[in-house]
Amino acid sequence: MIDTAIDVGSTVAEIVDRYPAGRESLIPILQDVQETLGYLSEETVERLAEATGISDNEIYGVATFYTQFRFTPPAAHTIRVCQGTACHVRGSHQILRDFEERLHIKAGESTTDGQFGLERVACVGCCALAQVAVVDGKVNAGMTPRRVPLILNKLARVVE
Repeated sequence: MIDTAIDVGSTVAEIVDRYPAGRESLIPILQDVQETLGYLSEETVERLAEATGISDNEIYGVATFYTQFRFTPPAAHTIRVCQGTACHVRGSHQILRDFEERLHIKAGESTTDGQFGLERVACVGCCALAQVAVVDGKVNAGMTPRRVPLILNKLARVVE
């Protein structure tokens, strides 16, 4: 998880200093800031605007265009359910629905305790392994609805 003791202003300034001045550096700066701080908070965007001279509206415009950027803290455990063609044809919508029902959240949300985040992704590039759910970076191939509670129980034990 993110270290809340980090000084956002100095962290942003250090990252911005590594890049040439100009709008062409904005995306790599945003990537580095998110990697370091975990997400792009309102304060982070304000500090970026001050450090780069790019308006916060323009920074938000760029960051919201790309799905890689987040504006809320990441969950402790991230579950990505593939909805690509191969997975979809084999019923991955049911896998996603089962995760949503068991976690009491919708895709794109995190549980209120911040332990689980659920994402619907277009394709993870493992079509031959369909249906696929990527849990904390680990590919779970051949997913079935019966495996959903098993995965969540295993993660819950890690949380405890």
